[in-house]
Amino acid sequence: MVTQKIIDGSVLEGGGQILRNSISLSGLLGNAMSIQNIRSGRTPPGLKNQHKTGLRLAAEICSGQLTGAETGSSCIDFVPERIQAGNYSADSITAGATTLLLQIAFPLLLFCAKPSTLTLKGGTNCEQAPQIDYIQHVFLPFVMKHFGVSAKLTLNKRGYYPKGGGEVKVDISPARSLESFSLLKKGQLLRIRGIAHVAKLPGHLGKSMAEGAKKRLTIGGVSNTVPVEIEYKNDNSIGAGSGIVLWAELEGGGIIGGSAVGRKGFDAVRVGEEAAGEVLRGLDGGGCIDEWLTDQIILLMALSKDCQVLCGRITLHTRTAIWVAEQLTGARFEIEERDNGNVIKCKGINHLAPPCDYTGGEPMGGQPGADFESRGN
Repeated sequence: MVTQKIIDGSVLEGGGQILRNSISLSGLLGNAMSIQNIRSGRTPPGLKNQHKTGLRLAAEICSGQLTGAETGSSCIDFVPERIQAGNYSADSITAGATTLLLQIAFPLLLFCAKPSTLTLKGGTNCEQAPQIDYIQHVFLPFVMKHFGVSAKLTLNKRGYYPKGGGEVKVDISPARSLESFSLLKKGQLLRIRGIAHVAKLPGHLGKSMAEGAKKRLTIGGVSNTVPVEIEYKNDNSIGAGSGIVLWAELEGGGIIGGSAVGRKGFDAVRVGEEAAGEVLRGLDGGGCIDEWLTDQIILLMALSKDCQVLCGRITLHTRTAIWVAEQLTGARFEIEERDNGNVIKCKGINHLAPPCDYTGGEPMGGQPGADFESRGN
């Protein structure tokens, strides 16, 4: 008889993060899972179409049985079988965030016998989700450096709200296990880099966002002491949109990001200032990484053996990620409060990729490249 683990999706932050992390860990550890009260405090509650897309993608990767994954559903059941390397595709149809689809699939495909490729379609630069440039220039460089993994992200086309239509390709190399790391010293700020992107809008908006960011960094006392390099791009996209992503590189190996998305009627200079303000708050918070990166690496810390990282404030998202990881993996986290920053320590489970006899061809559970229908955010 299969033992089913039950997760209450309304705990703490109570959003889609519980769903994504729980399903990823279910697939990796081979545990049957029931998630109940999904997004019960949100309006509307239950699954959105983009959540359904991510669940179906995970089920395909894990050759799993998925029930209840319908729009508005408050409960899903998932029974994973075996993770298979392969070429996978998911399409949110409109502006559902490709980065959130990557969050659920990336940990699964790290622990395969062969490389895999993800092709994700939808929104690439959306509010309330990491921008694809943040994943490319903050998240992936950090996890490659500190967890010892290898992945390459290629942005083929941007997708903005509400039309979406973006396309991202991610090539993921397998890892037998994740490296442990200790990152407790910030060191000196080395440089700040960034990308201001515009599509189907006047090109000068990119320059204005960059100027706004540099102005805010100067007021914050940063741009006069280190190089600030912000590239502006006029990119291909179905719909019009803009945004900016910045990242501060630290001597100790840390990285602190900040971002903002352009909005109709919102001055481009202010968009740049907003992103720069996030970077400055991250630098002032005392940590080696920003609050969003902290949130995103908790699952990987639980799968590693022994990690500790100096971060800034501990958000509800981070506490939720810790709660899910402890419930499902047996990893143990400790938060050590300091005068300037907090240290998150984790005794992880040192998860190992199982022996796999995958020899190529189609992944089990579906055709490579099969798209899943999902509409909206």
